Amino acid sequence: MEYRLLDAFRRAFEGKPYFHRDSSVGDRIAQFLYEDLIELGTSKTLVSRIKSGEVALNSRNDRVGIKARRGDGTLGERVPGTKLIHDHGFQVPRGHIATVEIGAEVKVLAKSMIKQFDRVKRDLTGQVAEFKTGGGTPICVGIVGVNWAASYHSFEGKKEYDTKGTALEPHPVKEAGKAGQRLEHEAKPAFDEFLILRFRATNVEPFPFEWVDEGATAMAYGALLIRVSRKYEQLFGQK
Repeated sequence: MEYRLLDAFRRAFEGKPYFHRDSSVGDRIAQFLYEDLIELGTSKTLVSRIKSGEVALNSRNDRVGIKARRGDGTLGERVPGTKLIHDHGFQVPRGHIATVEIGAEVKVLAKSMIKQFDRVKRDLTGQVAEFKTGGGTPICVGIVGVNWAASYHSFEGKKEYDTKGTALEPHPVKEAGKAGQRLEHEAKPAFDEFLILRFRATNVEPFPFEWVDEGATAMAYGALLIRVSRKYEQLFGQK
């Protein structure tokens, strides 16, 4: 099975520059979690509710009647009587949702990982609280890409620069291991499912991309899909 989320993550870097501080990147990647879940088909309840239009991917920045920031990918019960948006190439429709049943947050640590770690951790754990605003038992999924490249070229607005390999600007590979360990210990416990995607991207033309271990990455993501599907069946299968 080809996983669309992993392909979307690759396409964020491969063959084109990756621009930091673009919040839409996580949104674009996270939506494919649901395409992979429906394609896998392990949760018959999830497949049935998506196809019937009972649940949808959030199409707005908030849930109706609930003040909470939308996560990168939020699936919940559709508000009765509201329209669904069926995008070309996607099985999961978008619409106005009243609840959160699955919430996914995607982050990328491409460089300066330790320097920005506390902020990323706050964003991740804070989003779990947002998913749970309004009650319910949402399945919270965290996915974080960690770059293991030997060097990196950064695009931040009009500013461009290379990592120098210094204490203040280390190359990604020098920080990746520590960043991964801190994510495991400090962010993962907040989520029902949490996955670190280890990759290499220099962000230098022709903008190559590779997984540190492609087979292990696909296996870990596939296992996450199975577990999310099983948990969904347990929580919502009797509805």
